[in-house]
Amino acid sequence: MRIALDAMGGDHAPAEPVAGAVAAARAYGIEVALVGRTVAIEAELAKHDTAGLALPIIEAPDLIEMDEHPANAARRKPNASINVALRLVKGGTAAAMISAGNSGAVMAAALLTLGRIPGIERPAIGAVLPTPGGRVLLIDAGANTDPKPSQMVQFGQMGAIFMEKVQGVRNPRVGLLANGEEASKGNELVQATHPLLAASSLNFVGNIEGKDIPAGAVDVVVADGYTGNVVLKLTEGVASMLLGMIRTELTANVLTKILAAGLRPVFRRVRSRLDYREVGGAPLLGVEGVVVIAHGRSDARAIENAIRACKEAADGGTVAAIRSLRPTKVAGGIA
Repeated sequence: MRIALDAMGGDHAPAEPVAGAVAAARAYGIEVALVGRTVAIEAELAKHDTAGLALPIIEAPDLIEMDEHPANAARRKPNASINVALRLVKGGTAAAMISAGNSGAVMAAALLTLGRIPGIERPAIGAVLPTPGGRVLLIDAGANTDPKPSQMVQFGQMGAIFMEKVQGVRNPRVGLLANGEEASKGNELVQATHPLLAASSLNFVGNIEGKDIPAGAVDVVVADGYTGNVVLKLTEGVASMLLGMIRTELTANVLTKILAAGLRPVFRRVRSRLDYREVGGAPLLGVEGVVVIAHGRSDARAIENAIRACKEAADGGTVAAIRSLRPTKVAGGIA
């Protein structure tokens, strides 16, 4: 399997993407095509032992900066690393593509290069979050700030497919994020979406509140992109704050430092479960190819896990499964 990696994307590119690619190629025995400026990538590869690893370099002279307008930059720079990596997927020479660069540009370029899966109105970003018993997928996490009810139903359908095919969850429970559990709660979008989800073939359990997400009450959380992105960023911030507070308290004095020494393995396990780097990236569902968007500040560990996520999504056949949804007309739109 070959994974195309945008080696120029992210706050720490190309050093961290290249380091992550080396680790992933060694760990999973796959080929990782490093897309970007050859000279810069070669300089980073020289710092690692790459003997026996498949790490071809694909030249892409341009890159899309974080502060550029996503759609305009995607169109204006056909030879940017994001576009070149996506063309590898389009041409069938890569099974998946990953970038820690401008997420808006990744989505815009994916739509331009790969196109939407027939019947899917809007692609959506899925964010995998930790729960006590496993993981939950939050969809949409930022791609569509003002979706239609029918599109919200498709978010739930695509999210359920991802959780089943990639995370191994049978008959995933789907919940609609609202400000109360009653069907009458929520804004106009939520109230219009609720009956469509209830009438679908999904294992819809009804409205859920924000507190239900970390509790693992459902496997898929359906939300508009604005709300979902706020939840995602808040979750990341709270996790970081809690880990920092625990670390500060455990090193406050001699006694707590002694205690911390014994608790270090436990703390490491908790930190690993809360660390976004262990998930690696968020799948862009609904386009004709496997695309994973990694966090802009991803380090080598995050990139390695994002490449793993690409491999799992490609192995799981998520695109083919979404393609088989066969959306049909229902009251209020397509679902």
